[in-house]
Amino acid sequence: MNDPVDLTPLRTALETDDLDGYLIDADASDSDQRYVSGFTAPDPYQTLVTQDGVHLLVSGLEYGRAESEAAADSVSRLSAYDYHEHRAEHGPYGGKLHTLAAFLADHDVESVAVPRSFPTGTADGLREQGLTVTVESEGIVEGIRATKTPWEVNQIRATQQANEAAMATAERLIASAEIDDDGGLVLDGTPLTSERVTEEIEVTLLRHGCGLDDTIVACAADGADPHDRGSGQLTANDLIVIDIFPRDKETGYFGDMTRTFARGEPSEEMERRYEVTREAYEAGLEAVEPGVTGEAVHDVVCDVIEDAGYETLRSDPNAETGFIHSTGHGVGLDIHEEPRVSPSGGELEPGHVISIEPGIYDPAVGGVRIEDLVVVTEDGYENLTEYRVGLEPVAA
Repeated sequence: MNDPVDLTPLRTALETDDLDGYLIDADASDSDQRYVSGFTAPDPYQTLVTQDGVHLLVSGLEYGRAESEAAADSVSRLSAYDYHEHRAEHGPYGGKLHTLAAFLADHDVESVAVPRSFPTGTADGLREQGLTVTVESEGIVEGIRATKTPWEVNQIRATQQANEAAMATAERLIASAEIDDDGGLVLDGTPLTSERVTEEIEVTLLRHGCGLDDTIVACAADGADPHDRGSGQLTANDLIVIDIFPRDKETGYFGDMTRTFARGEPSEEMERRYEVTREAYEAGLEAVEPGVTGEAVHDVVCDVIEDAGYETLRSDPNAETGFIHSTGHGVGLDIHEEPRVSPSGGELEPGHVISIEPGIYDPAVGGVRIEDLVVVTEDGYENLTEYRVGLEPVAA
């Protein structure tokens, strides 16, 4: 059972700004919408937060499911506010606005705050209906979402376990491959490509109730670009970066993990970069505790990498090789959310779920990245990732 959402900071802000409610107009791909409503639908619906509750306005198609599934104090059909009559008289756009205005009036709402992503057309239309619409620019709901409940942590843990199964599939393929005369990896007489490994990762995730839009299986120079998805045949004696970030199809919570492997005999420089990255990853983990800032954790990681003689964006903001991204980010209903483990990262608090993912990149050598997910606890952190760290792939 999902833990109840504490919207106290949002209601306090509404009271401070003398606003009657907070309105979201989006489908469930909007994580704030999904979080506040506790409901998912493929088409836009409206969620209203007032001092006395959370109220949903949905189509008749979604009404029954919303009544049974949503974390709302009330659920109303569009037809309860004469939607079809308004639509016939004013058209689809005007009909929606008149219906929404009636819904707000029914809840004694004359002024609303809306998220930064709120549709401009809906905002302007409501203003024409005489309502006050103010953009809530601080991202209060995103800030609330950053602190995970125990239920949410367990959902992320479950997704990460599925992620580990997918990573094991990928590692097994690489470890089991033979090396052809040209240095390419071959499995069962067929070239082992980035695309083939990606497909097996996706199949494994589907069997665990998860899916993903993209994954990274990037070899050699491809791996030196942190977001290159990779393509073509994987090669021996090169670094292979595998970054998997699946989402549970039912709960919507993400996992995130990266490992780097090398099949064959990587160069001494590759091995050195791997060991430096591993040292930075371990130092970053050890620095995580409540009260420390994301910036401080990032600095610890940069210290290790710079002391080993590699550039970071801290030492050179224009660096194109070395450690060329931040140390980590929050993970939840979005793959990248608050808090940040970066030069601008704020204070970490118990319940924050963050990645720790240092890396070192150079097209001439390849890329290395190691990433775990952890949750900040009252006295440190708990690692939600149990997958082994090692450069040589194992066919376990």
